[in-house]
Amino acid sequence: MTRLSCLLTLLAVLVGAAPGVATAMTGDKSVAKMVAFGGSCAKCELSGRKLAGARFMGADFTAAALVGSDLRGALFHGSVFDKADLTRADLSESQMMGASFASASLTDADLRRAELNGADFSRADLSRGDLREIEGMGASFAAANLVGARLDGAELNAVNLSRVNARDARFDDSELTAANLSGGRFDGASFRGAELDMANLRGAIVTGADFRKASLDRTNISGVDLSRARGLTQSQLDDACGDNATKAPSGLVIRACGGRRISVQIAAPPAPPAPPAAPRRLVSVD
Repeated sequence: MTRLSCLLTLLAVLVGAAPGVATAMTGDKSVAKMVAFGGSCAKCELSGRKLAGARFMGADFTAAALVGSDLRGALFHGSVFDKADLTRADLSESQMMGASFASASLTDADLRRAELNGADFSRADLSRGDLREIEGMGASFAAANLVGARLDGAELNAVNLSRVNARDARFDDSELTAANLSGGRFDGASFRGAELDMANLRGAIVTGADFRKASLDRTNISGVDLSRARGLTQSQLDDACGDNATKAPSGLVIRACGGRRISVQIAAPPAPPAPPAAPRRLVSVD
């Protein structure tokens, strides 16, 4: 019997013991509306399941399969989904505070308006993902794949985007104050109207990137070749600073950072809740 079957069997027992508790239906791959998961369910098979509004509190779903699952409005507080497969999953308006999705697959996933504060997406594959209007203060996307992803209107203050591959990604009108974009690939990316104040772009690749109307106040562009970037003006570069390795677009000049130290204080996201002490269980409530 699979682990999911065990969980659903337990749910059936709970339903029989407590009238009024919603029933989980396996025929159409649906699970009752308000489902709570805790404990460990590594490598669980939940692909295609209807789990809108599910609660994952301190749960371990390492390497679980949730391909194409409906997880709209789900809570993932303090849970681990490292190496999980969430390809094409709908995670819109979900809350992932303090959760870990390191090395997970979220290709073509929908994360619109999700709250990712303090979450870990390092080395995750978010290519072609829809991350418009997400909140991700203090989140980590270090070495993640964001090729072709949409992050328009995202709040990504103090986020770690170091060494990401974000070719052709869109960051239009996003907030990237004090973000770390060092060593990242942003070929053909769009930062139109984005706030990159106090951000670190040291050594980033921005060939063909669009910075039209982007704010670069105290932005570190040391070692960045901007000669083929688009939309930059002298006024923008006067606000930023670089070094001898920085290359400006034709006719523009770069101001040296001069060793100036910049102190940035941004409130840390709240700590995630502690994992529950109870053993693994599945609970459904109307």
